[in-house]
Amino acid sequence: MFQPSSLQFLTKLKKNNNKPWFDSHRTDYLATRSDFENFIGQVLAGLGRFDPDIKELKPGDCIFRINRDIRFSKDKSPYKPNMGASMNRGGKKSVFAGYYFHFEPGGKSFAGGGLWMPQPADLKKVRQEIDYCFGEFRKIVNSASFRKQYPGLDRSESNMLVNVPKGYDRDNRAAEFLRLKSFVALKPVSDRTLTSPSLLKETLQAFQALMPLIKFVNRSLE
Repeated sequence: MFQPSSLQFLTKLKKNNNKPWFDSHRTDYLATRSDFENFIGQVLAGLGRFDPDIKELKPGDCIFRINRDIRFSKDKSPYKPNMGASMNRGGKKSVFAGYYFHFEPGGKSFAGGGLWMPQPADLKKVRQEIDYCFGEFRKIVNSASFRKQYPGLDRSESNMLVNVPKGYDRDNRAAEFLRLKSFVALKPVSDRTLTSPSLLKETLQAFQALMPLIKFVNRSLE
């Protein structure tokens, strides 16, 4: 679980997103980062017990920097008002699907993962695997364990093609999934849960339910 002070720091950072304020609160930032690193370390230890692909990862392999890349952004805020960790086979820069934890107070935290915006060649491989093994894929996303944790894969408008991709018939039985641009599932984490002793257990349960999807997607990328 996280310390209330960590939630307070990120909440204040969102309202004071500038370097002078950040520099004057660097001690608070370092404490929050340490809190997040400790939690991700616990998650990795638990995750490694049921997914050996994650076993050798350390928090530093997974946690993203708080600094934003503002080179091509109209928003010049220098810092992210959140902390995130991507626990992928090979680390956070890996092309493989993995698990993700997003820490952002104000009801914006979540656990989940999958494969986010893959390159065209990798996207093509995943779609082909879904088409060839649709019975297996459908069983994974419709399983009781998956549905208990997630409402389903993200099918928001921004994550869906209008039509099935080129090379597939519109009446393909997997059409609704072939239209996806990313293959991710997310479970909201409330602010109350963030500071609860149950956070680690609930996060690991969410990740374990996601593991069959992770393995399916990564098999297609191999």
